[in-house]
Amino acid sequence: RKGLQRYINEAVRASEEHPVLIDKFLKDATEVDVDAISDGEMVVVGGVMEHIEEAGVHSGDSACILPPYSLKEEIVNELIRQTKLLARELNVIGLINIQFAIKDEEIYILEVNPRASRTVPFVSKAIGIPLAKLAAKCMLGKKLSELGFTEEIVPRYFCAKEAVFPFIKFPGVDTILGPEMKSTGEVMGIDMTPYLAFAKSQIAAGNSIPLKGNLFLSVKDEDKPLIVEIARLLKTYGFNLICTRGTSKFLKDKGIDNEMVLKVVEGRPNIVDKIKNGEINLIINTTFGSKEIEDSYIIRRTALENGIPYFTTLPAVKIASYSIPEMIKTETRVSSLQEYHRLIGGSR
Repeated sequence: RKGLQRYINEAVRASEEHPVLIDKFLKDATEVDVDAISDGEMVVVGGVMEHIEEAGVHSGDSACILPPYSLKEEIVNELIRQTKLLARELNVIGLINIQFAIKDEEIYILEVNPRASRTVPFVSKAIGIPLAKLAAKCMLGKKLSELGFTEEIVPRYFCAKEAVFPFIKFPGVDTILGPEMKSTGEVMGIDMTPYLAFAKSQIAAGNSIPLKGNLFLSVKDEDKPLIVEIARLLKTYGFNLICTRGTSKFLKDKGIDNEMVLKVVEGRPNIVDKIKNGEINLIINTTFGSKEIEDSYIIRRTALENGIPYFTTLPAVKIASYSIPEMIKTETRVSSLQEYHRLIGGSR
C-alpha cells in the first residue's frame, strides 16, 4: 500500500499526462514459451517449453521443460495453432517467440516477440536443429521446404533448462524470484523423464538435490494443503521434517510426524542456527506478503551462504520432490547430445 501511494504521488510526475497502467496478475498460472520459424508462408514450431515456476516469475529466471510434461495434449495443440496464426498475421520471416499463460485451461497471450529469444540455443540443442541458422537463411529468401525443416520435432526424452544466479557474489541480495530478471546464465539437463532431467539441471546449477537428511519445511497458508502429499512422500523416503510452528501443526494434524523449530523472530535456537550448524540438508520455503518475505529473507540468505539447496516456489518444490524417488531407483547416466538426438521421435 505504501509503495502504491508513493508511486501515485511521486513517480507519475515524470510524465506530463500522468498515465497509470494497471495490470491484473494471473495467480497460479502456468507459463509456456513457444519458439517458431516462419518463411512467410510456412510456420514450423521449434519447441514448446513448459515453465516450472508459475507466471509472474521472469521467464529468464524460470526453469522449463521441453517437451511439456504436465499440459494436456489439446492445450499444446492449441498453443501451436495460435503460434502459427500469429506468425502469419504478423508477416514474420525468421524467428518468433510467444509467451503464453494457462489458467484453468484458458490460454492468455503475454508477449509476442518477432525475433530470436534467449531460449533458441536451448531448443536447438534439445531437437538437434540450428534454429538461428535456418531463420537467418529464411530472412535471406530461403524456404523451410528447401532447408528440410517442415515439421515440429518432439524428442522422446526430456530437456530441462535451469537458470544460474549470481546471488553469492552480492552480499545482502535476496534470492526470492519475481518479475525482475536476476539470472546471469543457464544450464541444461537431459534424461528420459522430466524429473531426472530437472535433477541433472540442478546438479549443473550447483543446487544438487539431496537424497536423504533433514528437510526444513515452511510454507504459506495457501500452500499448506498442497504440501501434504510432498511431505508424506519425502518422509517415506527417509527425510526428517523440521517445520515452523504453523506448518508443523498442520502436518501433524494430517498424521505426518515432524520436529518444530522456532522462527528467527521467536527466539533461539532457531532455524537459522540449525542451517549454520549444518543440521539442514534441503529447504522448502514459500512465502507471500512484504512482511513475511522480509522475515524469511535471513533463511534464504543463510542457505545460500552455506550451500544448502532451497526452493521457494511450489511448482519447483513438486518436481524436485518427485525427482528424489527416481534418483534413488535409477542410476544416473550421462550421454552425449548426439546419442540423445538419435532417439528423436519425429513430429507431434
